[in-house]
Amino acid sequence: MKKKSKYIITVLVLLSCITSCTKNFEEINIDPNRPEKVNPGVILGQMQYRIINSSVSAARGFTHELMQVDAPRSSTSGLGLHRYTVNPGAGVWSSFYQNLTDAEDIYTIADRLKENNYKAIALVYKCWAYSILTDLYGDVPYSQAIKATEGNFKPSFDKQKDIYTQIFKDLETANGLFDDTKILTYGGDLVYNTSVLTSGKNVGIQRWKKFTNSLRLRLLLRISKKEGEINVKEQISAILADAVKYPTFTANADDAIFRYPGTFPYFNPYYNARTLDWREGTYFTEFFLNQMNTSSDPRRAIWAIPVMVAGVSTFRGIQSGYPTTLEYVVGQNSSYTDALKTLPQLGVMMPYAEVEFIKAELALKGYTTGKTPKNHYDAGIAASMIQWGATIPATFLTQKSIAYDETLSADKQLEQIMLQKYYAYFFVDYQSWFEKRRTGYPILPRGMGIPVANKFPSRVPYPTYLQSLNPEGLANAATSIGGDNSDTKVWWEK
Repeated sequence: MKKKSKYIITVLVLLSCITSCTKNFEEINIDPNRPEKVNPGVILGQMQYRIINSSVSAARGFTHELMQVDAPRSSTSGLGLHRYTVNPGAGVWSSFYQNLTDAEDIYTIADRLKENNYKAIALVYKCWAYSILTDLYGDVPYSQAIKATEGNFKPSFDKQKDIYTQIFKDLETANGLFDDTKILTYGGDLVYNTSVLTSGKNVGIQRWKKFTNSLRLRLLLRISKKEGEINVKEQISAILADAVKYPTFTANADDAIFRYPGTFPYFNPYYNARTLDWREGTYFTEFFLNQMNTSSDPRRAIWAIPVMVAGVSTFRGIQSGYPTTLEYVVGQNSSYTDALKTLPQLGVMMPYAEVEFIKAELALKGYTTGKTPKNHYDAGIAASMIQWGATIPATFLTQKSIAYDETLSADKQLEQIMLQKYYAYFFVDYQSWFEKRRTGYPILPRGMGIPVANKFPSRVPYPTYLQSLNPEGLANAATSIGGDNSDTKVWWEK
């Protein structure tokens, strides 16, 4: 009997211990460093950093070679972007779609929290990213994209016209959502200072609103040939006519730039690049530097390393699209300065200079901008100098190689504008290529080593892995655009 009593007591003690150990179990095992509910500020900064890294890498790794900013020192295979060979999937397809999931999350969470400024910022990023994706590839997954959690692993591809139509609607919506009387409640913004009010106003939010409408001008001008299918002129005129409702960039302080702080983990993607990868394997081209040499452009010293030629310090470039038998000697031509690897302002989404060049073209076409094409042209050049920390010489804008000539034909004036816009696009994703496709400028020399069959590309072929992951969507898209080739023109280019 005593043994049985002891057994019962032991069991009761054990049960008591088990109950005590599991009481408040969930509270005790909560990680204080991992929040249960994510707010939009937690996601925003990381998304901004990752997506701009993809953009910067695209500029250096794709656009600069294709648009004759630089060329590889050695290229014996007969391939390469400088010879108009574009590999399927080259670009930001994977990285942008990954980051767009964050933009969608920011919007969804902000909508639940009734945080309109976060919603607006998410919409701007969505529009910016999708505009790049569709200008790169043509038709892309859009309305059914980012829906894997809903079981949609094979989204259909939307037509570019439909994507652009929705982008303009979303930018209009974002413009109306921004509230410059409020701060970003949860912080997180690494582009503009949106966490303080100055005299009751949030200057950072005002700048986001300016970016929204500046981006809209960029994209409206992009599709200007499609007037009639989309009311391009009406929308452009509305923006230009009401700077209060639709503000655009008016100063360098408005630049949409992710300024790398240079502290962990926010380094630019080339911060630790080896010398071989950064500058010994790639040189600026003759086209890019000779234009700048003629005008003694002060941005050269910020972007390029001079070399000694016959005892004279010279900015010297190489040919683009050169024959496969040619190989350049290390150290005898100009390449990227090491300072660019740590330069804060490398993360450019859209510079103020671009807006001035947009308005220069619009003024040339008869739109009312409040200034002449020459005024905007001069302001665009000056803005680019300021952006890169260069001092513009007093006579720079009046010298023959730079001075805007209003006596030229409209087409020749456009050529002047587009050449300077090309330089203002240094490290800006794919924009100089998109604008070359739209206008034909700048006129790039065709290298002797470019195969006769190779045409200047109009798009990037879709990633090959889609053949197994989404074959139906891929096949339908290829048929819709007229063939999955690099020389197939996208909707707005036709």
